[in-house]
Amino acid sequence: MTGWLSPSDWEAVRLSLRVAFWATAVSLPLGIFTAYALARWEFWGKQLVNGIVHLPLILPPVVTGYLLLLTFGRRGPVGHLLEQWFGLVFAFRWTGAALATGIMAFPLMVRAIRLAVEAVDPRLEQAAGTLGAGRLWIFVTVTLPLILPGILVGAVLAFARAMGEFGATITFVSNIPGQTQTLPSAIYTVLQVPGGEGEAMRLVIISVVVAMTALVLSEWLGRALARRIAGA
Repeated sequence: MTGWLSPSDWEAVRLSLRVAFWATAVSLPLGIFTAYALARWEFWGKQLVNGIVHLPLILPPVVTGYLLLLTFGRRGPVGHLLEQWFGLVFAFRWTGAALATGIMAFPLMVRAIRLAVEAVDPRLEQAAGTLGAGRLWIFVTVTLPLILPGILVGAVLAFARAMGEFGATITFVSNIPGQTQTLPSAIYTVLQVPGGEGEAMRLVIISVVVAMTALVLSEWLGRALARRIAGA
């Protein structure tokens, strides 16, 4: 099996899984909060926030990557401060790939979770409130269990989107083998080499298998959670 792909290709697969995992894990709490706020709260600038959240869906990925480079690059206003204060560097690092893929996947995550929140009957939350429960306790004990299938769907969609992100990633962190070369970047690289179609196809198969496994697993877990909630 190790001869099926080169060591650099396997490294790209491992890096893609690492990047997608951290992009999803770090953005999930913010995604839940954002989805709940957009679904339940009324506040000034709500439509602006909603537009910003969904902006990566309509902007060319290269534009998103360039904006990230301007903002989080070593000479960018945020990137310069993060490096000085915390020693944290995003540009041309795998952490930058996680940031770029997380931002590109964030709208899909928020959309799925928001739909789940909107499907919860507000009267259930109001009933808990009349019994003296605070907002946070209501969310933890009433809302969160009911939206778990939606959270799972949003997380898997974000993970799959992060695995497939190319434009923003290559613009922000380049395509450095062993450091920032993810699976899509590796496919792009081998396609530039004459006779690289076979290796590219093997990488494509890996990508499809990982994505399908994630989707099937999320479907199974989502149904299991829904049955458990319905029977509770």
